[in-house]
Amino acid sequence: MIICMSDIICVTNRKLCNENFLARIEKLAAAHPAGIILREKDLSEKEYIKLAGEVIEICKGYNTPCILHTFAGAAKRLDCRSLHLPLNILAALGSEDKTGFDVLGASCHSAEDAVKAEWLGCTYITAGHIFDTDCKKDLPGRGLDFLQRICESVSIPVYAIGGISSGNIDEVRKHGAAGACVMSAAMRCDDIGKYLGELK
Repeated sequence: MIICMSDIICVTNRKLCNENFLARIEKLAAAHPAGIILREKDLSEKEYIKLAGEVIEICKGYNTPCILHTFAGAAKRLDCRSLHLPLNILAALGSEDKTGFDVLGASCHSAEDAVKAEWLGCTYITAGHIFDTDCKKDLPGRGLDFLQRICESVSIPVYAIGGISSGNIDEVRKHGAAGACVMSAAMRCDDIGKYLGELK
């Protein structure tokens, strides 16, 4: 998917950020994760385009891939060739709308989702949520067997998401994942370089 020393994708949520959001983006980009997914789903497309333009420029400065989320039109307008979509949005896109993306990801919650995402042209998928997480307090994690089933159902890289930590990431890799996505800690930790290092 992305050529990088890291196999960790950082997912943004500016509402979890305890400092200026763009300052946090710069710290993330400087730490060189496999990519940064700008997932700010509460924004209008117009608001998202403005923020995405700033984030893309920061990421370019550190040669860190920026993956836009939800708004395919915004990605095309900003000439961003990396896009991540909820599966239902991906499925609704015409083939012409998907052209021009070198990296195309989708969020999957079953092996059937994963197979469909690959068929729809994804170059990678995220699978989750794997472990219990504060982001989904009322839903138990789907577990490592679930992750393994997804990994075995497709030939594209699978990135686990949900409750990933230094204490469980080795198990995630052993069950077939190409890497993992992190959000809460990526937005809040004091030292992002140290944090990503602990996930290696």
